[in-house]
Amino acid sequence: MRQTKADIVKVRRSSPVRLWLYVFTAIWLLILLPLSAMAAPYAAYVIDARTGEVLHSANAETRLHPASLTKMMTLYIAFEAVQNGEISLDDRVTISRKAAAEPPSKLGLKSGQRIALRYLIRAAAVRSANDAATAIGEAISGSEAAFAARMNRTAKMMGMTQTTFKNAHGLTQSGHLSTARDMTILGRHVLYDYPQYYNLFSRRTADAGIRKVSHTNRRLLSSYAGADGIKTGYTNAAGFNLVASAERGGKRVIATVFGGKSTASRNAKVAELLDLGFRRSPNRAPVQKPNRPAYVGNTATPGPAGKTIRVVSAVQKSPRPQMRADQEPVLMAIAAAAAAAQDEAIIKAAISEGLDVAMGSVDESVPDRRPAARPENLVLAFAEPAVAATEPDPPQLNAPQHEAQQEIVTRVSTSGGQHWGINVGRYGSRYQAERVLLRTALAEMTTLEGTLRKVVQSPRGFDANFMGMSRDTADLACRRLQARNVSCFMIGPS
Repeated sequence: MRQTKADIVKVRRSSPVRLWLYVFTAIWLLILLPLSAMAAPYAAYVIDARTGEVLHSANAETRLHPASLTKMMTLYIAFEAVQNGEISLDDRVTISRKAAAEPPSKLGLKSGQRIALRYLIRAAAVRSANDAATAIGEAISGSEAAFAARMNRTAKMMGMTQTTFKNAHGLTQSGHLSTARDMTILGRHVLYDYPQYYNLFSRRTADAGIRKVSHTNRRLLSSYAGADGIKTGYTNAAGFNLVASAERGGKRVIATVFGGKSTASRNAKVAELLDLGFRRSPNRAPVQKPNRPAYVGNTATPGPAGKTIRVVSAVQKSPRPQMRADQEPVLMAIAAAAAAAQDEAIIKAAISEGLDVAMGSVDESVPDRRPAARPENLVLAFAEPAVAATEPDPPQLNAPQHEAQQEIVTRVSTSGGQHWGINVGRYGSRYQAERVLLRTALAEMTTLEGTLRKVVQSPRGFDANFMGMSRDTADLACRRLQARNVSCFMIGPS
């Protein structure tokens, strides 16, 4: 059969179409299909934040790439370091070449630049800036490797059993893995352990010093009623991750998703899980806060050839005394057994320190101003108020005669005389104030026995007070404490 000219033209026109079809098929088979098979696995975990009760779990124990969810731990340790005096929010951090070279997302810091810690915290929490996260770790622990070791110690004390951190920012690195369950545990600790900083995670924008930054999770924060945090994360290996918290009608739910396909689909899934959590959680439940991990700071790590490398923080003005070498094993043991309740930790630490002080030397130059014992033959009588122009009653003839001399004592009400107290310092947390009160009470039992230990919260901190004292007792207590170099001042009745 002879082909006509029209048939030949039709064949030529269809050839490019077939060619593009072949090319697309090859791309799908060789590139797109393998990539879809390698997509990050999905995982989810939902809890009632008040009690920690699990409301939903899917693949939650599988170790996956957490991406920038890592920064929750970076920020947690930053909050811990500030509270314990390692560094302050106003300390200016010098940016290293390594921190400045971190890939986006970043704040745009330059090597050698100096910036206040508070701005680095805002950039890491709101913008999820990798350069800011690295700078925070280096400022607190001296190097990112030392900071990662501290992250891992803290994670273990929280019960994050399947997590290993290798860096402060969460960019993909071999062995840097976590689970949906562990990241939910971390989010709950951020919420309850440092509530004074939690508002960072709901800010749509923040001043990061060198520029204003916008929140990476602002879409969910704006679209889901009650949402107030916590942290997003994305890398090619991780997919789109999110730990979200929301509060409605007295209920609070935390939902975590790993391996989302896009920002929109991840947010939709998280909203669905939060709804599920609110449906399944009881209307009323007691708030059972997680036990805060024991504070150990930057500990020594073994180096090559049996040497010991001490991690030296960039901050050089901690008010705390340096730790003795023989105390380090004790602190490590405490860290390993940190499941004890906070109150028990306060009592044990205070008893140990208080007894040490109580058994120590006391400056004998401080006079003992305790009142002398009342004589045994003293006979008390009440003084009647004097009445003008009234003659005394005649003596009773048959009244018995007492050999002991009578002393007229006017009894004054003591209910209004025990309103004095003393203050032994202001601290950054109720935990610290309670610990100091118990330690001081054990060290100075002579004058503080029977007093009321009271922690008074104010915008400037937590005052540690002993109340229910007389003026003389308060003055004596302060003098004796000051002889031991303990800061103290009297509090008058108000």
